[in-house]
Amino acid sequence: MDNAIPLEWGTSENLSPLETLMWRADSDRAMRSAMMAVEILDTEPDWNRLTDAHEWASRMVPRLCDRVAEPLGFMGTPIWVRDQEFDLRYHLRRCRLGGDNGWQDLLTTAAQLTMTPFDRTRPLWEAMLVEGLPDGKAAYLLKLHHALTDGLGLRQLLSQLHSRQRAHQANKPQPAVAVASGAGLADFAVGQLEHDLGAVPAVISAVAALASKGFRDPLRSAHGLIQYVKSARRVLSPPAVPGLPLLSARGGSWQFVALDLDLADLRSAGKRVGGSVNDAFLAALLAGFRLYHDELDVPLDGAATMPVSVPVSIRRDDDSAGGNRFAPARLVAPVGIVDPAARIEVIKQLVGKARHEPALESAGLVAPLMARLPGSALVRVAGAATAGNDLQASNVPGLDGDLYLAGAQIERIYPFAPLPGCAAMITLHTYRGLCSVGANLDTAAVSEPGIFAKCLCAGFAEVLTLASSPKKPGLLAVTAT
Repeated sequence: MDNAIPLEWGTSENLSPLETLMWRADSDRAMRSAMMAVEILDTEPDWNRLTDAHEWASRMVPRLCDRVAEPLGFMGTPIWVRDQEFDLRYHLRRCRLGGDNGWQDLLTTAAQLTMTPFDRTRPLWEAMLVEGLPDGKAAYLLKLHHALTDGLGLRQLLSQLHSRQRAHQANKPQPAVAVASGAGLADFAVGQLEHDLGAVPAVISAVAALASKGFRDPLRSAHGLIQYVKSARRVLSPPAVPGLPLLSARGGSWQFVALDLDLADLRSAGKRVGGSVNDAFLAALLAGFRLYHDELDVPLDGAATMPVSVPVSIRRDDDSAGGNRFAPARLVAPVGIVDPAARIEVIKQLVGKARHEPALESAGLVAPLMARLPGSALVRVAGAATAGNDLQASNVPGLDGDLYLAGAQIERIYPFAPLPGCAAMITLHTYRGLCSVGANLDTAAVSEPGIFAKCLCAGFAEVLTLASSPKKPGLLAVTAT
């Protein structure tokens, strides 16, 4: 690698319409878009070395020194500009926990940090080293705004910045500090106009392509258009099924739950009935919600369903690293089915159908219009599209090989995605043969998070009965009831 060339990550000058939506809706507490990676370290890293690693990362990935600048009147597309007063001391912090409740205190600290609004005049990331954990361990908390990237983009970033060895690498590439372009207000305004006008030809081209097909075969094209409109309605409309009785409330406070299980066991459980790791993962989550209702004496019948949204990656091989490339897939999920094999079979069919919706990417056509709504209207529209979900669930492909941070080995990586108005956001990440599950819970909706944590663990255990001699899933910490 050329020492003078930084990584090609997050190189777009403009926020995409989807990123603009997440950035502007973030002004509402219920729609905040911070995501968090909690990395468990086998030892406490050297602070000076960790600081140097972040200074190096800010040169390797110039986007980490960029902030968002809004156009005049907030009517155009925001852009990324260099923070002329970038201060690493603001973005990298440390704290020490004490007492006998270290792991639960860690999750509480992580949730509090994630809920805290970003300083919108600075780059959209913060990191914290948490020391004083049991057995001499430590944790590294990395918080990023979703406008920076999605789960796959974060995976790309960490895979390139984390070290593959414990020892210091003196021969790392050393790009120079990125220099701002120096563009003035007039350049900014002109760039905004060029970008917004540049989006028009793409829309016209798509419409023209559809029209040309219609002229060649009008009857067939008309039928296809009708099917596309029906598909778009399914993709874009709020869920057509009521939420579960215990999850109806919504608030603004988050609580984290984390658990681990063996990847080979989850894969075996899915494969046993013709499903995938993702099918088994979703089946376990649904079991957790069913058991939670049982535990609180609100049992669900066998036909019970719940509204679920699953982000589907639409990232292509030639897409640049970083940024956001996903579309929502909506499911009316079978939460009442007790048999895990039958539940996985239904989920497999539902997910397969949702992934092949003709209008899966139609949200990208609506996002440019929504991004130009006034803030209050944007929050109402965006919130209506997500608040009806009881659950959003995401499965992020894991990182390969052992990873290190400033001399400490990373043992676990727990992912916590934002809660865009839904009751729970639960994410799966694989690393070193383990599945680490991070559940972000709205405490108004899931009023008994300690009970839910145990039910979620039991839900995974239920699905793992389909595997041969599975290991028991375990909670990182049991939340107080």
